[in-house]
Amino acid sequence: SISRFVKKQGKMWIRVFPDKPVTTRPPETTLGGGKGSVDHYVFPVKPGRIIFEVDGLLEKDAREALRLAGHKMPFKTRIVKE
Repeated sequence: SISRFVKKQGKMWIRVFPDKPVTTRPPETTLGGGKGSVDHYVFPVKPGRIIFEVDGLLEKDAREALRLAGHKMPFKTRIVKE
């Protein structure tokens, strides 16, 4: 939703990168046999962390883009202006 607002006018940065592997074992597996294989990667977000940055847009458009992106997040978000 942010990229739809940014298009060619502005620039967007994603400030987090999923670099923590999460492993899983197949269902109905007996114990033993070591650790499971990597299933996916995550980034644990702590409170106060900046996730997205937007530049080159009008403030009204940037706020709307970040508001829509915040609704898709599984936690409360806040828009910070520097």
